[in-house]
Amino acid sequence: MELILKSSNEQSVAKIVALAKKLNVIIEKKDDRTGRIEKKGLKNSIINFKAPGPSSFGDAATWESAQREDRKLPFLNK
Repeated sequence: MELILKSSNEQSVAKIVALAKKLNVIIEKKDDRTGRIEKKGLKNSIINFKAPGPSSFGDAATWESAQREDRKLPFLNK
């Protein structure tokens, strides 16, 4: 069973942790504030990503044209 308790009162948390230790209950502590900071930083790094140089894949449109060169497509008149 998993039980999630949230509190900003450090004394209450300390009492709960002490009781859990006496009862041999495993505790995993996660700090909400650091989680939000990490998520915000990750989001900002994704949004502000700048590639260091041109793509090593080349131009996608050129590749697609070369791949489809031998096929007639019904909606294109070449």
